Amino acid sequence: MMTLTTPPAAAPTRAEPPFLLWLTGLSGAGKSTIAGRLLPLLAAQGRRPILLDGDHLREGLCADLGFSEADRRENIRRAAEVALLMVGAGLTVVATFISPFRRDRDNARARMTTGRFVEVFIDTPLAVAEERDPKGLYRRARAGQIPHFTGISSPYEAPVQPEIRIDTTRLSPERAAEHVVASLREMGLLPPAR
Repeated sequence: MMTLTTPPAAAPTRAEPPFLLWLTGLSGAGKSTIAGRLLPLLAAQGRRPILLDGDHLREGLCADLGFSEADRRENIRRAAEVALLMVGAGLTVVATFISPFRRDRDNARARMTTGRFVEVFIDTPLAVAEERDPKGLYRRARAGQIPHFTGISSPYEAPVQPEIRIDTTRLSPERAAEHVVASLREMGLLPPAR
């Protein structure tokens, strides 16, 4: 069952439009961990944040999809449509998807109002992601037990010009979330710090 997490929001200081933060990166990069630290920070800024997690979506709406290139594309298309509906309802969406193909991320961006799609590249080297391997997926992929695994037997196309880049070899999840908030302020999507 898909769970959606929305922390209570502080009273908004002004009517900033909602936006979509699209966290992309390898499995084990830290997308979900960073998103978990980010939600309360966004709520403290008067936003109504919600998490749209790739693993949860695959348990429900996308349970019929596999991991072929075509299925991955459809997974991201559905995710983008759900995110668009949530943003339209006034929520600030934090989406965490490997989303390995640039074209799919570009298509998601094209569905959003200009300036309301923020690509956040959780930049973690493959060796670091493999070392973390919280679910044992890389080990299984290297053993040939998981076909079409991103970074091993299927490509990951890193963003060329993401709005925000997080180097997880230099920033903790807490610092990464703070960096995202600071970047959103600079972009005018959050009010200036007081």
